[in-house]
Amino acid sequence: MHIDENHPILHEDLATQGFENHFDFHCTKQELIDKISSFHGLIVRSRIPIDQSVLAAASNLEFIGRVGAGLENIDLNFAKKLGIHCIAAPEGNRNAVGEHALGLLLNLLNKLNKADNEIRSGRWDREANRGVELDGKTVGIIGYGHMGKQFARKLQGFDVEVLCYDIKTGVEDAHARQVAMAEFFEKVEILSLHLPHTALTQGLCNLSFIEQFKHPIWLINTGRGSAVVTADLVSALHSNKVLGAGLDVLEFEKKSFENFFEQENLPEAFSALLQSDRVILSPHVAGWTLESHKKLAQTITEKVRAMYTS
Repeated sequence: MHIDENHPILHEDLATQGFENHFDFHCTKQELIDKISSFHGLIVRSRIPIDQSVLAAASNLEFIGRVGAGLENIDLNFAKKLGIHCIAAPEGNRNAVGEHALGLLLNLLNKLNKADNEIRSGRWDREANRGVELDGKTVGIIGYGHMGKQFARKLQGFDVEVLCYDIKTGVEDAHARQVAMAEFFEKVEILSLHLPHTALTQGLCNLSFIEQFKHPIWLINTGRGSAVVTADLVSALHSNKVLGAGLDVLEFEKKSFENFFEQENLPEAFSALLQSDRVILSPHVAGWTLESHKKLAQTITEKVRAMYTS
């Protein structure tokens, strides 16, 4: 059962594995509950949360494939109790995320959006648009999984020190040195967040956290918007503790990551971000390239195949 549209190679490959594909891209949650018992596999993105009410009705379900990097929209503990295998595809869009994070950073350091907007409005101001070079800086990555590691790889062409922090030990590699938070706060000048949404990461980047950095920082977030407290970021921008921010994800996004502007009365803190020429925003598209569209689908089908042949 496919409840979200994906690259056609996904259902084509599943068909070659012997699966019969059914599609309903507009079903409600209740409609999904009513028919899910007929299916052995479920392919989702983020449109419908796969919670206990859905899983309890899935009497024949063997696997859920989420065509994306995380599984936070699935009740993993309940799925595990039911013996349902849950699959994500961070390998499919990690390169896209790494490139996007680097693009946001270089754009910020060189004031490209600001300069472009000024020229279009008839203003030619070279001095106010002096850039800052990446070389010589210390970059800190929090969350050193697939996405964090790929961003570190993209930084290898620059003369930078790359530090990483992760709740797991032993994740460092040739591209980043794992350190404790004390050293992280002491040295980092550019902070890039590559975090899933969990109880530990919710609101992690608040004013208290930001103020522990010795240096003013540039902030990049291509993980989950819930990790950054927007009002605190705005305060830190005003005080110049944060020099600039590149945000592909926002605290106020819906869990489905869709239709942000359909909300009424958008928070005042978001309005402040819109007004700042030191903030660059993109609509949760860091991992949303033409290439990753296909690679995400391929990753899911490869993992399904492995599940049934191992």
